[in-house]
Amino acid sequence: MVCDLNACKGGCCIDGDCGAPLTEVETKILEQIFPKIKHLLPASYVAEIERQGTHTWDDEYGYVTPAVNGGICAYGYFDELGIAKCGIEKAYNEGLIDFKKPISCHLYPIRISESENFTAVNYEPRKKLCKPACKLGNQLKIPVFQFLKEPIIRRFGLPFYEALEAVASEYFPPA
Repeated sequence: MVCDLNACKGGCCIDGDCGAPLTEVETKILEQIFPKIKHLLPASYVAEIERQGTHTWDDEYGYVTPAVNGGICAYGYFDELGIAKCGIEKAYNEGLIDFKKPISCHLYPIRISESENFTAVNYEPRKKLCKPACKLGNQLKIPVFQFLKEPIIRRFGLPFYEALEAVASEYFPPA
């Protein structure tokens, strides 16, 4: 899988029941960075964040980013090509903040579920939305874990990624 933004138009920032899942630490980060990034967001989205807060609560997912009209993440915006992008990541890329984006967004379509005894790591692409990405990844012969190397290392560390790579090369040797 390799994201194909020209095909999906950043649909993962729009499609869903609520905003992006957040860790408790990320809720505090969003509170701190919001004043530094709000000039990058559409005024109506800023108004939603100011109305709902920098994060909200969802009964299924816990802390989440606020969403605009039950759709796009309030930290999103549309570029000149109509592709939904992340205002947090834009601020990071412009050197305004040192937080790239919520880890759930960075890892997508990998979803993390924490329990008392273990952490589940699941590959959960949206069937229709991610179909072009799956096709592109197959064409380029890039497995999901390689495409998501940076966020996997960010979340789990380099030793975890190296172990994942070693297991993958043992069971799926390069052609």
